Parts: sequence; structure tokens; C-alpha cells
Amino acid sequence: MNLTHIKNDITGETLYSGTHESGLKIYIMPRKGYKNGYAIFGTKYGSVDSCFVVPGEDNQTKVPDGIAHYLEHKMFDMPDGSNVFDSFSKYGANANAFTSFNMTAYLFSATDNFCENLKVLLDYVQKPYFTPESVQKEQGIIGQEIRMYDDNASWRVFFNLLGCLYQNNPVKKDIAGTIESISKIDSDLLYKCYNTFYNLSNMTLFVTGDFEPETILKTVEESIIKNEPFNEEIKRIYPDEPKQIASAYKEVSLCVAMPMFVIGFKDNAIGYDGEKLLKKIIETEIIIKMIFSKSSPLYEKLYNDGLITPNFGAEFSPQKDYAYTAIEGESKDPKKVYDIIIEYIDTLHKNGISRDDFIRAKKAVWGDYIRSYNDIEGFSHSFLTDSFLNINYFNYYDVYKNVNFDDAVKRFNEHFDKNYSALSVVNPVKN
Repeated sequence: MNLTHIKNDITGETLYSGTHESGLKIYIMPRKGYKNGYAIFGTKYGSVDSCFVVPGEDNQTKVPDGIAHYLEHKMFDMPDGSNVFDSFSKYGANANAFTSFNMTAYLFSATDNFCENLKVLLDYVQKPYFTPESVQKEQGIIGQEIRMYDDNASWRVFFNLLGCLYQNNPVKKDIAGTIESISKIDSDLLYKCYNTFYNLSNMTLFVTGDFEPETILKTVEESIIKNEPFNEEIKRIYPDEPKQIASAYKEVSLCVAMPMFVIGFKDNAIGYDGEKLLKKIIETEIIIKMIFSKSSPLYEKLYNDGLITPNFGAEFSPQKDYAYTAIEGESKDPKKVYDIIIEYIDTLHKNGISRDDFIRAKKAVWGDYIRSYNDIEGFSHSFLTDSFLNINYFNYYDVYKNVNFDDAVKRFNEHFDKNYSALSVVNPVKN
């Protein structure tokens, strides 16, 4: 296969890309002078994808919650009883994997033997090995993980918020599933999900480091098992989600020193991806910096009044079929923090947001993007995440430059609506 390349004249970086006959999308970004190389191999398949129609079939397949995460765990098993981490250790690499709401990814970083490690990565992800015995054994391991998350305050306060914001969307469900749901997983179901979502036409490989693109491409081509690409998209079936939130408040008590909170705003401007989605992302990130950054009047008031600690922050989480902004922190009085934030936002709705603040925040967002090039791991994750949303993170500036003040005003009025907000709190256990 041949690679095409584009150069970002602003950053000076060059991105090589191509699609293999198997359907695998390949991106290579050389980084001269970097000692560390990084590769991430991902599939557009996450915890929300529990109902789907396989290309070529007519009937829906419904699988237990948590199966994408379960499948990720099982991918490390080798037929000879060994673990793939042993192979990475042999070549001096640090390897890992993760499952999120919308994707599963396998990755490694290495300073030496990069191509050898890349072969290991591509080999084991393409060769699943599940037996009824090993699948059953894994239930106990993942069951312990689920129980651990049940007692994790940061995890619970976050998922309780999603349960407040969403009535039906599966994003409200724990990524790992429940003890009951994983008990229904067997090897046949795992193979069904693997053969559907780990088809190379549903996958992307991003590689970056100090090497020649041709060397990486040769390694990839030698390592690909040429499965047949799907001729049509996997049909993912999600329940209808009303605009209204499920509930405005949820609290639980766990072993924490100070109450923890997450305030959320449900985003109902959904149903699209690509550059339109990227524009929405940039607009929202600008507004978040205007309202919630450490230089904002709101932060200064909350902090000076002793209502928040320095770990206060906000983040926008966008996907095609759902999106939300989450503001999190610790406070002796989370409800008061929520009331002050809603009052401040109401004031901005009445008086308007500041054009000068917009200009400063937009520059800060651009600075964050430029700095992301210095973190090859973070850049790789952002690139892969965006690629599954039909966004080219490498061409960020082409969209960024067209975001203006009127766009930000419209986006603020659209998204930061108290009627679609909720508060989740974890309180300390009372003695």
C-alpha cells in the first residue's frame, strides 16, 4: 500500500496515512529527536455498544453489559498459557489497554526494539483465544474489579452524575458492567463481539516516534492478517434519549475526608460528527475556560469563600450520540457551589459573555493544542479518539480559526442551561 502525507505548516509536523486492503486505517507521525516511540491500536467499540446488527445479518444481537471491557481483558491470554505482557517485557516495552464508552485500545511505549514490539501488538490483537474455562475464571477477576469500583468515590460520583443526566442512553452504565451482567458472558459471545468489532475495517493504528514511515509500514504490512473488510457499517442500536434529565440530584456516602461533587450539563445538540463536531468541541472548551478556569471570577469567588479546593476543574466529553460537561471538585458545601455556579451562569445569560474573555480563552485553547504535541501519549489518544469521530486532530487549526465570538455566544446559550443540569455528591460516612 502507498502512504500519503500532509504537513502542518504551523507545527511543522508531517502525518503519513493510508488504508490497508484489510480496511485498517494507518497513521504514522515521525517525531525526530524523540527517544520514546508510541503505538496505539484501537477499535471503535466500547461499553455503549451492547446492541448491534453485524454486517451481512438481519437480526439484532444483544449482549450483556460490560462485555467490551471483558473482551479487552481476555485478549491478553495466549494459547500456550503465557501472557502477552511477557513478550513486551522481553523487548523492553511498557504495554497497556483500556476500554471506554466508545472504543477499546491496545498500546505500548518503547525506547528500543520498536518494530519488534509493534509486531507483538499487531499479532496478539488479531489472534483471540478464549476457552469456556478461562472465560469463567475471568468472571471472578472482573467481579473483584467491579466491587472495587463500587467503593471508589471518584467513580461513583461520576457515574451517579451520568445516571442523573441520562434516562436511557447506555453511557449511564458502568463500563465494566455488573456482577449479574458479566455472569452471562461466555466464549461464544466474546467471539461474536470480536469478529464484529475487531474487523480491521473498524480499527485504526496510530504510531509516532523517531523512525521512518516506510519502516513502520513494512512492519505493519508483514503483521496484518488479511481479514475481509466489511462492505457496510456495523449498525449500532441505541435507545431513544429524551432531552430531559433523569433527576437533578443524587448523593451517596462513602469513605472520603471531604464531600466530592460533579455538576453536569447535558448536551442535546447531538447527532453529528466530523468538522461540525470539532467546531462544537472548540467552542465549548473556550466557554469552559471563560467560566471555570482558575483565572475566572467564578473560580476566584468559590476559592476565596473556601468552597472549593485547587483540584476544581471542568471538562467537555463529546460523542456523536451524547455529550456533557462535567465540573468536579471537593467542597464542604457542594449544594452551595452548585447554586453559585447556576446563579453565575444565569447572570451571563442576562448580561452576555465577555468578548475580551472570549479572545483570551480562545488563545488559551490554542495553546493547549500546541502543547499537546509535546505529550506523544496524550496526542496519540486524542488523535485516535477523534479519528473514530471522523475528525482529523492533526488539522485542528483549520476549524479553530473559524470559531468566532458569535459562535461562542450561541453555544453558551445552547449548552449551559440549568434545566439540563444535575448535581452528584459523595458525602463522608457519618460515624
